[in-house]
Amino acid sequence: MKGERLDKVLARLGLGSRKEVARLVRQGKVRVLGQVVKDPGFRVPEGAALEVEGRPLEVRRHLHVLLHKPLGFVTSRTEGPSVYALLQGFPTRDLSPVGRLDKDAEGLLLFTTDGLLLHRLTHPRHKVAKRYLVHLERPVGPKDQEAFREGILLDGKKTLPAELTPLEDPTWAEVVLKEGRFHQIKRMFRARGNRVLHLKRLALGPLELGDLPPGKARPLTEAEEKALYAAVGLGGEDPEDEV
Repeated sequence: MKGERLDKVLARLGLGSRKEVARLVRQGKVRVLGQVVKDPGFRVPEGAALEVEGRPLEVRRHLHVLLHKPLGFVTSRTEGPSVYALLQGFPTRDLSPVGRLDKDAEGLLLFTTDGLLLHRLTHPRHKVAKRYLVHLERPVGPKDQEAFREGILLDGKKTLPAELTPLEDPTWAEVVLKEGRFHQIKRMFRARGNRVLHLKRLALGPLELGDLPPGKARPLTEAEEKALYAAVGLGGEDPEDEV
C-alpha cells in the first residue's frame, strides 16, 4: 500500500515525537478511515481521515518545529555538535532552519518543511521582526539608539532601522531587527565601539520562545502556525502564489 507511515504523519501533525505517537498507536487510540490501527508503520492513504482518541485530525502538509537552541551547537547538518541532534523524533531530513544562530548564541530557532514560508520569513522585503536579548561590554545610551534607528553602515550598505531598548542595567538591552545579515548584531555594536558578550533570540515574528527549556523542541500550535503564515502574507499552507 502506498502512503506515508502513520507515526510520521502524526509526528508531523504535532502530536509528539515519533516515539510518543507510536505509543499512542499501539494503545489503540488512533483510527484511520474509522478503523483502529495499532501498527505505527501502517501506510496511510493520501487524504485518509484520521482520529486520535475520538478527535478528528486536520491533515496538514507541512511541519514547523520551534527549538530552544542552547549554547555550543551549530546550525548545520555537516558540522557538530549540530542542532539537528536536538530534533530527535522529528523528520530532520525534511526540516530546514529559518535563519541561523551562531555557536555562541542561544534562543529561538525555527525549522520548517515549507520552502515558500522559509523564503518569506528570511527575505528582507517582508520585514519579519526578530527580537533578541543582548549583554554588552559597556552600557548603551541614546546615541546608540539613534544610530540603530537610522541604520549602521555594514559592507557599504546601511542596515534597516532597528530598535534598541536598554534595560534597567544598560549593559543589557533588547534589539529588534527586520533583516538578517551575517553576524549583524555583533557587527552593529562593534561599529558603535561595543562588544556583544551574550546573545539570545527571544522571538521571531509572532513566535515567542517563552519558557521552553534549552535543548528542547516542540511543534507549533495551530494558532502559532496561522499567525506565522499571516505575518508573511500567506493565508495558510500550500499557497498557490509564488515570490
